[in-house]
Amino acid sequence: MFGRMAIALAQARRSLRITRTASQSDFDMEALPQIFRVRQRFPRPQVTDPAAAVHAALAKLQLNRRIAPGQSVAITAGSRGIANIHVIIKTIVDHLTTLGGKPFIVPSMGSHGGGTEQGQREIINGYGITEEFCGCPIRASMETVVVCDAAEGFPVYFDKHAFAADHVVVCGRVKPHTGFAGDIESGLMKMMLIGLGKHDGAKIYHQVIQTHSFGQIVRSVAREVLSRCNILCGVATVENGYDETALIEAVAPEDFETREKELLIQAKEWMPRLPFQQSDVLIVDKIGKNISGSGMDTNVVGRKFDDHRAQPDEWPKIKRIVIRGLTEESHGNACGIGLSEFCLTRAVEQMDQEATWVNAITSGHATSGMVPIHYPTDREVLRAALSTIGLVEPVDARLMWIQDTLTVAELECSTAYFEEAQQRDDLDIVQPPRPMPMCDDGMLVST
Repeated sequence: MFGRMAIALAQARRSLRITRTASQSDFDMEALPQIFRVRQRFPRPQVTDPAAAVHAALAKLQLNRRIAPGQSVAITAGSRGIANIHVIIKTIVDHLTTLGGKPFIVPSMGSHGGGTEQGQREIINGYGITEEFCGCPIRASMETVVVCDAAEGFPVYFDKHAFAADHVVVCGRVKPHTGFAGDIESGLMKMMLIGLGKHDGAKIYHQVIQTHSFGQIVRSVAREVLSRCNILCGVATVENGYDETALIEAVAPEDFETREKELLIQAKEWMPRLPFQQSDVLIVDKIGKNISGSGMDTNVVGRKFDDHRAQPDEWPKIKRIVIRGLTEESHGNACGIGLSEFCLTRAVEQMDQEATWVNAITSGHATSGMVPIHYPTDREVLRAALSTIGLVEPVDARLMWIQDTLTVAELECSTAYFEEAQQRDDLDIVQPPRPMPMCDDGMLVST
């Protein structure tokens, strides 16, 4: 069936070429590529009962030997949209309570939420991490304590409530960082650095990282935090390519660095990827802090080290990115919009300028908050984007269209990829080629 479709598609393309004018600048910009829907096959290890997995993981550490009845325990809650995070946090609370501890939750997210107490509380509440659901207090504050000076000479900051606690549980997802590469990237170590350092720590650490390597600074700060801040344990999660919990592990403080290196290798193997290595245009329905610290995961779109192009040894290579909007969970933080060349005007209108700029400046990545060229309709923004991809007719453009960079198991692809997709055993074509679903108002209909 798909073979006959491919023949008909080739005939349609030839017809379009006959009717177009000879000048490349005069080609019909309304001749958008046709698209087909494809499903990828990723490895799919999955934790089906997150609560049971958390209890079992923590039980292995025998925390009853360290927690005395009535002692307080701070639990970190970050700004990422981690799968099952509300259940994971609640279960940590329940486990500690059964041991006689007095747990409470600390929003731990650097400058996110506009760098305000209320903003950070709203972020975790939006993930279902509420006092009512978790059964313990949430102590949100932007105040920090200077624990000491690191070996490099800068102050080490730590959330004041966590510092005053008898114990601290560090909870976070281990994954590739969106701006740094090494054997330690994003996870428990970074949570002690940026998350528990709050806005004060995030500012100074990102400044220092401009001079020293990320790996050096994360180890330097973690060394001081582990020795001075009553870290009880870590609860690390790893996710699969379907945005599902694939692994939950409790880690003793002395094993943070060693185990996180191993979990990062696993996370890279399981992470989602785009199915094709080169693209003229990538359409992204939504970006947001719940999707990635950079709004969209630079590891997925191939822009980890340069906002607008992949490095020679970096894949995929995408010429133009079009952003259509922000997630509600991002609360207007549009960091990452500056990594795109084009966007819909509504994405700009959804932006909380103050929250975005605070985060962009604090992270030292000011360009992530810059506003790209924007238009009110998809028709206009695609016309502009497709006019900048070189000597390629719009109908022949290599185009991919995703919901967000966490959700790429199914996506729309232009028919320039159709022949290859038919030959790939890791891809299933779930909807045959068809015109892009453009309404009369010039807006795409997401499928």
